[in-house]
Amino acid sequence: MNAAESALELAAKRLERAITLLEQRLGERAKSADPGDLFDQDRARLAAELDQARARERDLEAAGAEASEALGRAISEIRAALNGAAPQEEA
Repeated sequence: MNAAESALELAAKRLERAITLLEQRLGERAKSADPGDLFDQDRARLAAELDQARARERDLEAAGAEASEALGRAISEIRAALNGAAPQEEA
């Protein structure tokens, strides 16, 4: 075994120890965590996602209204062109 392999093995062992320690600490934290805290975190995350979805809904409704108005104007212009008259401006 050369020095590079030896250093690599030492690094791998240190990594394994760090992972084991991390897993132990996470396990302890999970045992000591109040289930209500996890619920509050989920609730807060879901509330934020709901706010984002509602904002997106408002944006889509506004875009839909604009598209509807534009479509209405286009229909009026097409009808006027088919009838041989100039389109009437809406107030």
